[in-house]
Amino acid sequence: MDERVYLVTGAAGFLGGTIVRQLIEEGKKVRAFVLAGDPAVKFIPEAAEVVEGDLTDIDSLEPLFAVPEGTKTVMLHIASFVSVKPDFDQRLIDINVGGCKNVIELCLRHPECERMVYCSSISAIPETPMGTPTPEVDYFDETKVVGWYSKSKAMASQEVLDAVHHRGLNACIVHPSGIMGPGDFAMSDITHTLIDILNGEMSSGVDGTFNIVDVRDLAAGCIAAVDKGRCGECYILANDVIKFRDFANMAINERGGEEIKFFIPIKAAGVLGSVMESAAKITGDEPMLTSYNIYNLGRNNEFDISKAREELGFTTRSYKETIHDMVQWFIEQGMLETAN
Repeated sequence: MDERVYLVTGAAGFLGGTIVRQLIEEGKKVRAFVLAGDPAVKFIPEAAEVVEGDLTDIDSLEPLFAVPEGTKTVMLHIASFVSVKPDFDQRLIDINVGGCKNVIELCLRHPECERMVYCSSISAIPETPMGTPTPEVDYFDETKVVGWYSKSKAMASQEVLDAVHHRGLNACIVHPSGIMGPGDFAMSDITHTLIDILNGEMSSGVDGTFNIVDVRDLAAGCIAAVDKGRCGECYILANDVIKFRDFANMAINERGGEEIKFFIPIKAAGVLGSVMESAAKITGDEPMLTSYNIYNLGRNNEFDISKAREELGFTTRSYKETIHDMVQWFIEQGMLETAN
């Protein structure tokens, strides 16, 4: 029987919360690390022990790691600050890089912590040319990726590898692509977009592609990395590429309604996004499109997941199944307008 305590940061978030629920369902002992006062803590199962703190305050992490003598732990570091804006934001450095360094330091201070799994992002990996699936890398250079969120995740990933190679940290890294699925109480951009599509509030879209994985599959991949991931190795957790127009109309057909017929070419959308960003800086409003959004829709979104499949047993369900489950969850939560 697995008597280890699973320490999970970002436990009130979409992926972190799903990981906690899966671990509890498997009968594991879980400590959930959350920010003090986070309203999403109510969605964490009662069986999990909740510890409040702040990744940027290393002292507040100590209670998360403190366990009775003889108890073993593993760390799943899922928490991060996400930004769809390409600009520099000090919070990206403080939370994503500084917070990761603090977690690494505590893992090394506590020899009973047997393994760390760091949740990075595919955006930390330099893009390969169209037609060539992007593979894992063994070194992260923040100057080769686009946007400060991506840079912060690349910097944090390299901190993990440096600690593995030079300080004896037992850790591996997972790189999820986009995340979707039922249970997104935090209402990510993807969930917001899907609700807008289903409510008929999106009359046009951008003619790009993306890569999104069901949160339940990502959670299973992260958990599998605890025992199956090799020390110092990276694993891409991604899906098949899908065109935004196919995704949008698949969702509409799931619920019923008129398909979106007009999609803006990527180049035109890039110009529009730049204009919206400039206007937003003047008005203080959030831009509907950003250059970073458009970059992600126009980039090479094909990734090589063979390593994760072979070593972690990683699998992905179909977009159709995930969209079906999301629509049902939206209906249960009263998030959709009454269909005509």
